[in-house]
Amino acid sequence: MKKIGILFGQESTFPQAFIDRVNQKIEKEGIKDMMAEAVFIDTVEQAKSDEYAVIIDRISQDVPFYRAYLKNAAITGTAVINNPFWWSADEKFFNNALAEKVGVPVPKTFILPSSQRPPDTDENSFRNMKYPFNWDKMFDTVGFPAYMKPHDGGGWKSVYRVENPEDLWEKHGETEHLVMMLQEEIDFKEYFRCYVLGTDNVHIMQYEPRNPHHLRYVLDGDPVDQKILDTVHEYCIRLNKALGYDFNTVEFAVKDGIPYAIDFCNPAPDADINSVGADNFEWIVENAANMAIAKAKQYKKGQMNLTWGSFVTDQIAPKAEVAKKVAVKKVTPKKAPVKKVVAKKKSSKK
Repeated sequence: MKKIGILFGQESTFPQAFIDRVNQKIEKEGIKDMMAEAVFIDTVEQAKSDEYAVIIDRISQDVPFYRAYLKNAAITGTAVINNPFWWSADEKFFNNALAEKVGVPVPKTFILPSSQRPPDTDENSFRNMKYPFNWDKMFDTVGFPAYMKPHDGGGWKSVYRVENPEDLWEKHGETEHLVMMLQEEIDFKEYFRCYVLGTDNVHIMQYEPRNPHHLRYVLDGDPVDQKILDTVHEYCIRLNKALGYDFNTVEFAVKDGIPYAIDFCNPAPDADINSVGADNFEWIVENAANMAIAKAKQYKKGQMNLTWGSFVTDQIAPKAEVAKKVAVKKVTPKKAPVKKVVAKKKSSKK
């Protein structure tokens, strides 16, 4: 039995709708050896967790126990969506750097040292850091107003708009041990939030991040230039192929016709009908169900069934190809030259 599980927390509308839709599709297609259900965990033993072919992860970012469980499941062959190893290593500041490398515009961004020393450190722990820090360079590059946000955060938590250096330092003091980013403000005309499934299945939604949370998804927005929509679509695919996420949202702020990627590290994005609206909810339920079933069909027991982005695979593939060529190359040993031996004539003399 190929079981598809969903691991979730406080959300209510998406998980059950996903389970119901998957099971409806399984029945309609006449698939005999597949089902979907909520994940239930009673024990977690190392290297023994192959109950599920696929698990959709919606909560491990908040529960470290679940992240450990999912890594254990992945190593036994479960296709975990999203890859828990990559998700553990991922963070927004790195993603901005990666976006630049794959040709997607992003705001100018610097990373800031935490306002308070991390636990178990003292002044000697920071001897590699110049003092005073070059704040002027950052301020001149980014400008004001700007945004300050956690370098590995999400859900719009601890995000500050800062008006000037004094405002920044005051708000930075509130962040304590968080490592923050200082980011250029993009004074946008249009803003989009996009679901991206399977790295290349894109659903673009008009979005207004300045509204209260339940009013951010724009249901009857003004028409948008198709060229901008096409660029947003292309950038979504470019980013998610590099990151290797199967289930993500990507946000773009459009200034002077240029879409800037603002937030594109959301492996457990909002999918609640009460915030995203009925049409967007229907899209995500339908397409997530299709993706999960396809993953379950492709599942191979005992093998690694995770998705890895091109950032990782491109580093491995060239070396693997070289190793393969070296292994298959036949070396023909050189033959030793044949010496000609001239037979001596026998003497007729006795």
